[in-house]
Amino acid sequence: MSPALRIGATGFALIAVCYGFARFAFGLFLPQIDDELGIGTAVSGIISGGSFAGYCVAIVASSILTERFGARAVAVGAALVAAIGTAGIALAPSPLILAIAVVVAGSSTGLASPPMAAAVAAAVSKGRQDLTNTVINAGVSAGVALSGPIALAIMGQWRLAFGAFAAVALVMAVAAAMSLPAASGSGRPGGLPPLTGPVLRLVSASFLMGAASTALWSFGGQLVADQLDWGATGTGLLWTCIGAGGLVGALAGTLVGKFGLDHVHWAFLGLMAASILAVGLGLGPIPTLVGGAVFGAAYVMLTGVYLIWGTHALPDRPATGLMVGFLTIAVGQTVGAPIFGVLMAGPGVNVAVVSFAAATLVAGAFRARRADDGAPA
Repeated sequence: MSPALRIGATGFALIAVCYGFARFAFGLFLPQIDDELGIGTAVSGIISGGSFAGYCVAIVASSILTERFGARAVAVGAALVAAIGTAGIALAPSPLILAIAVVVAGSSTGLASPPMAAAVAAAVSKGRQDLTNTVINAGVSAGVALSGPIALAIMGQWRLAFGAFAAVALVMAVAAAMSLPAASGSGRPGGLPPLTGPVLRLVSASFLMGAASTALWSFGGQLVADQLDWGATGTGLLWTCIGAGGLVGALAGTLVGKFGLDHVHWAFLGLMAASILAVGLGLGPIPTLVGGAVFGAAYVMLTGVYLIWGTHALPDRPATGLMVGFLTIAVGQTVGAPIFGVLMAGPGVNVAVVSFAAATLVAGAFRARRADDGAPA
């Protein structure tokens, strides 16, 4: 098996478990969790924001640890953290314990991505690196798509679902240990990246996109429950559509190579804004499910864009280049989730949804390439 295929397949599965199961499945099961533990909308937003905050700390730590100790060790650690966090969610007896477990589970995603970028840079030929990175990144969608049918199959038994997610995460720890290259680091972290124009524009764009995405990642289940009176079956279908649509994100490397970072960036920001409106305004079952699929495609495509943007901006430090974009997505999500919860509880759902769709479009003001000379980011 070629290094690109072996690393791509393992990374795809690891990202699916950490992102789809350990991090984003919380939004899918939120209505059922709320019914049992009585956490409320505002507290739900704070818990979701805490998960994103945990991710922020973890992705910085992961970038440093990957440069120091190498890819394999950090990837295995990510799978183990996912197992601990999802097991904690499954067993949580109170909102406080739930919040801690959600933060731990969400942290696994921050740990997972930088070592995969480092593994690709170390073992995959230069011409296949963008494609391999974006295929791995599309694992987010596979995990989300699988969590939907799981929710349907067990009829809202969220504790059982998170217990199963913990078991799968343990399997992935073993797979990562067996399949990934050590990709040993230099023995010391490289410090903060230079804050060049491309890096600063990446930070601005990814922050706004991340904040806007919490409208559905954190509150998608709550929105369709309130707007359309959907139960576990409806939210499971929505999550399946989001995940299935997100598989399109595997094409990010191909589309960027053909049309350029900026054109792909602008196009999918527009699609994300439209999808937030379609799902959040309760336009009906078909627009909601289609909107979910479009949201999944747009989100994963945009994270692929930011991944390529970051690794091109810092070609000698791929783990750190990925970290910059993904960290600021998470910072945006940390800020966005509580704000969306407060807007829902105060001015109302429609104000929250329209505001977050507008924030998505503002991200398009930041270019990956310099307007004056067309130099690559």
